Amino acid sequence: MIVTTKKLFEMAYGKYAIGAYNINNLEQTMGLFKGNLNSQAPFIIQISKGARVYTDKSMLEALIRGADELFPDAIFAVHLDHGDVETCFDSIESGFYSSVMIDASHEDFETNIKITKSIVDAAHAKGIVVEAELGKLGGVEEHVAVAEADAKLTDPDQAKEFVERTGIDSLACAIGTSHGAYKFAGSQGVRFDVLEEIQKRLPGFPLVMHGSSSVPQDEVARINAAGGMLKGAKGVDADQFKRAAQLGVTKVNIDTDGRLVWTRVHREYFRDHPEQFDFRKPGEVFMKEYATFIEGKNVKLGSAGQLPFIWKELKAS
Repeated sequence: MIVTTKKLFEMAYGKYAIGAYNINNLEQTMGLFKGNLNSQAPFIIQISKGARVYTDKSMLEALIRGADELFPDAIFAVHLDHGDVETCFDSIESGFYSSVMIDASHEDFETNIKITKSIVDAAHAKGIVVEAELGKLGGVEEHVAVAEADAKLTDPDQAKEFVERTGIDSLACAIGTSHGAYKFAGSQGVRFDVLEEIQKRLPGFPLVMHGSSSVPQDEVARINAAGGMLKGAKGVDADQFKRAAQLGVTKVNIDTDGRLVWTRVHREYFRDHPEQFDFRKPGEVFMKEYATFIEGKNVKLGSAGQLPFIWKELKAS
């Protein structure tokens, strides 16, 4: 069942965060639905601009519609991740997405507000909710690339003004995380002090953590043992998710980890079975492994086991 992120955030705020997982293909879609149902968690399917180009937006939408019919007990939202103006308007007009993210964080403050407000006006007119970003996360996320030297934390005072002037429904904050597999060096980590100040100025308002993959070291080690060359990859400590949820984070974006699982499974499979050429074989392994990965992540987010309560509330409303 597709619902809006706004509805999910209302139920989650202050208690747990909802996993927002990017998909690009059939295997990710199947693993994602099975993992969330196995752990009885609500979730958000994220489609990026790059994913829409990779396999065409209509194909991804068809996959999600098919999964919705195949898994009727699932509760989820469909979200455009890191959209530019053109992609946001296209997604709004499609009538398929329950929420969109406009990322104008690379612009100056006033321009970011102007662009974001135009998306909010168009989306709200169709009952679609909007996420926007303030501050700059370092790293690379498909078409978004920010050098670490240019990364900028979200200013708590600006955050309050930004929300009030744009009318957005959730705010992606730059609090020290970054995109990709190389998030931290040394003792760097999530800036909870900044997050606390943002929550003080925006009490009850849904906040979002981007660049929040954990980059599990066992996955990295296994990839490297199977021929990979991921050196120094490091991510967010998943044990920090629940603390972030208590500080108003209701959505946690996870993309890189799914790619790591995909890479590990395929590298290991064809290393161990060099005579094989049937791509469905590692695909079957991946769907199971990805479902297991999702289950574990939802436990860390606190969303595992929440599905019965959400169904009950939705039926009562």
